[in-house]
Amino acid sequence: MFMHLAQPQTAAHETPPKTISFEIVNLSRRRFVKGASGAAFTLAIAACAPNKPSTVSEAVAPIPDNSAVASGPLVFISIAADGRTQITNPRSEMGQQVITTVAQMIADELEVAWDKLEIKQAVGDAKYGDQNTDGSTSVRNHFKRFRMAGASMRQMLTQAAANEWGVDISECSSELGVIKHSSGKTLTYGDVAAAASQLEVPAEDSVKLKSRKEWRYIGKDQTSFTIPDVIRGKGTYGIDVRVPNMLYAVVARPPTVFGRIKSLNDRAALAVRGVTKVIRLPDPQGEAAAFQQLGGVAVIATDTWAAIQGREALEIEWEAGANGNYDSESYGRQLRATARKSGAVKLKRGDVAAAMEGAAKTVTAEYYAAHLSQSPMEPPSATAQWTDGKVECWACTQNPQAARSTVAAICGIPEEDVTIHVTLLGGGFGRKSKPDFIVEAALIAREAGAPVKVTWTREDDVRHGYFHAVSAQYMQAGLDAAGKPTAMLHRTVFPSINSTFGPADEGSNFELSLGATDAPWAVPNLQVEVGKAKAHIRIGWLRSVANVYHAFANQSFAAELAEAAGQDPKDYLLAMIGSDRQIDLSKDGVTYPNYGASLEEHPIDTARMKAVLNKVADMAKWGRDVPDGHGLGISVHRSFLSYVATAIEVAVDAEGKISFPGIWVAVDAGTVVNPANTKVQMEGGTLYGISNALYGEITAKNGVVEQGNFPDWRVMRINESPHKVEVHIMESDAPPGGVGEPGTPTAAPALANAIFAATGQRLRSLPLLGQNDRLKMTKEG
Repeated sequence: MFMHLAQPQTAAHETPPKTISFEIVNLSRRRFVKGASGAAFTLAIAACAPNKPSTVSEAVAPIPDNSAVASGPLVFISIAADGRTQITNPRSEMGQQVITTVAQMIADELEVAWDKLEIKQAVGDAKYGDQNTDGSTSVRNHFKRFRMAGASMRQMLTQAAANEWGVDISECSSELGVIKHSSGKTLTYGDVAAAASQLEVPAEDSVKLKSRKEWRYIGKDQTSFTIPDVIRGKGTYGIDVRVPNMLYAVVARPPTVFGRIKSLNDRAALAVRGVTKVIRLPDPQGEAAAFQQLGGVAVIATDTWAAIQGREALEIEWEAGANGNYDSESYGRQLRATARKSGAVKLKRGDVAAAMEGAAKTVTAEYYAAHLSQSPMEPPSATAQWTDGKVECWACTQNPQAARSTVAAICGIPEEDVTIHVTLLGGGFGRKSKPDFIVEAALIAREAGAPVKVTWTREDDVRHGYFHAVSAQYMQAGLDAAGKPTAMLHRTVFPSINSTFGPADEGSNFELSLGATDAPWAVPNLQVEVGKAKAHIRIGWLRSVANVYHAFANQSFAAELAEAAGQDPKDYLLAMIGSDRQIDLSKDGVTYPNYGASLEEHPIDTARMKAVLNKVADMAKWGRDVPDGHGLGISVHRSFLSYVATAIEVAVDAEGKISFPGIWVAVDAGTVVNPANTKVQMEGGTLYGISNALYGEITAKNGVVEQGNFPDWRVMRINESPHKVEVHIMESDAPPGGVGEPGTPTAAPALANAIFAATGQRLRSLPLLGQNDRLKMTKEG
């Protein structure tokens, strides 16, 4: 099995493992080849808009833009005369195994042997439908369409065989690339591919999908297309791309957002050996940063090191601009103060004020979470090459269509003159869905008159990213004499992602729906409010977005209420969730986006939420005696249409050093395509959440981000990480939910609750440890 990425031809050639009729990259890193003409693919199909038939004509892969299926498809499939099957993957592979998962969905319905599959990575093009690999959408949004593509292809091939035999299609069946007639006659897919290419794609309502019991690959731990090669140092990432006569560039960006160059002296930079040119990038236009370049000065050289040395030799005086006074410490105090005041009401159930007055006891707590950086292992990198007024880019992008449209708009050329090739991504976490780094490459290459690769160093990535929002939250609850909550108030304040794209001074309804207005509490009087906050740095999405801080506050506060009531945290949490039901938020005045899915297919189901909570409690043996200095914490949350519960056991020694004797996760993600990948995503999401909870903090002074690399932007190290995260996947026939992000939100509150159980210290601010590697032990601890 091979994964093929369209790449620039290089001077060096070597014979690829297989030759097919499109450009491929040999999986040996940094060496590229162009495949020679091999067996022509003669049948191609696209998953089109529902019930909209399309005509398919004979084609050689890749499908040309003027083919009969060039509009509206999500994914192409091609069958070769020798039976090989090519799947064009429209999603971005960043370690989450989407290439394998997409292949499972298509190949299962197509009925083709796994070892006959070859994968081609799609370029950015609207003909593939949604390509934004974000929000845990690759399976949950495309499960039916990818399956429909395979099933439609299988039906067309079977019909072509039936036509050749002069029989009705009902007399025929297909299995692993072979079509069988009831008489015993057989034809391979390759035998009938040319004839099938003349048939119309059937409408969806005429195509029968397999039943669950017939699935061959879906729901199985299928062999990965990418892991065997990646672990051997193979595969092509953004940083690996090479183009003949390519130059290299780094950019000195304004330290503040919307900062400008006041003066520039580049003489010393141009004197650095290897530096060929220094250019000024255009400043971003308008009041919104969006996906624009940040401006600044690009240093172009014959190698990256020379470019970096040239950048260090620049003498630049900057004008800080309107964000030059941003101080994250004072800003945090402002957020907390705002959270203590009434805000805009976004959910209202009953009369919270009256219920508070009549409560036997009130409990109040404030929570805070710092800015975060996505910090993927591979920082952003993009290569651009101009030819006859058209630009071709290679990049580690999560959103190639946004890259295409943004490059076109900023460079002032039509979209059809922009080609975005998607490489493998060394992590993404939302950062690489913003194509500002690709825009930089296109602008610099045009000015240089040569192909240019733009490399972001780790310091560039940490200081000039799109940061996860800082937040302050105020929680108050009224308890009755039995300790049951009768009223609850939740105020949340954070700079909105919307501020990156236009005027916005309070959190959006979408961000509030990520853990605030969709909280599952069976409390008769409930109110959610949002306060105003203006952004001073670029705000962007990070793995699980606002669920991070909203779940931290809600799940920590639930544990605090349990403590105030003198009850077990898990039992109290179950009682707060209440009876089995499907929550109707419209009754509370909430217009709930539900992650873009229908509430009929994906209701907020408290039974599923309680089931994962009970399961993880069983896994952790909740209620058992633990040694001194140990503590168990628990949390549960619904995000991206999936339900996750996490239990963490911590051990805190006399010096405050934290270790993890056990971490348990139960997930209900509905129908799961690849269980092994789902478990890995839960493990990774949990560790990502724990790392950020312990150490994650981006700060700014005078508008300038103070962190630059891992010594001061701290992440959890290998010796600090748990030896094992035990994951259980709940059996479910529900439609698929997300798995890439839902493992993260429950980590921080479960950890904070465990630390409280071990030490008696209630930590309400993230990060819990900051730059320290241990907990500051108090007298209570």
